[in-house]
Amino acid sequence: MKLKEIKEILEADLICGENYLDVEIECAGGSDLMSDVLAFGQPGLLLLTGLSNIQTVRTADIIGANAVIYVRGKKPDSNGIELAGQKNIPLLSTKFMMYKACGLLYNHGLAGVERTIKT
Repeated sequence: MKLKEIKEILEADLICGENYLDVEIECAGGSDLMSDVLAFGQPGLLLLTGLSNIQTVRTADIIGANAVIYVRGKKPDSNGIELAGQKNIPLLSTKFMMYKACGLLYNHGLAGVERTIKT
């Protein structure tokens, strides 16, 4: 699914990365715990999070995420936006809560991260 389709589905505002709206998103995952994103994230991921500090952009870069969407209307500060620009990571913001945003994307056919946790 293209990022521009996701932007429409989530009624999201583009914060930065207009040139990347045609990027293909392979799967999505939502978390406010960047340690979980590091453990279970994968290249091509769309990261949905309510954590709006610069660590989200750094984490997205490390795992090779294709974009970050901030839920609950959150937006990063200028440092996060600047870093995202340097790393070519588009940032968006949606008014929806995490649960609804993930559900909308799932209902439109976007896969989630396919990893199981062994207990």
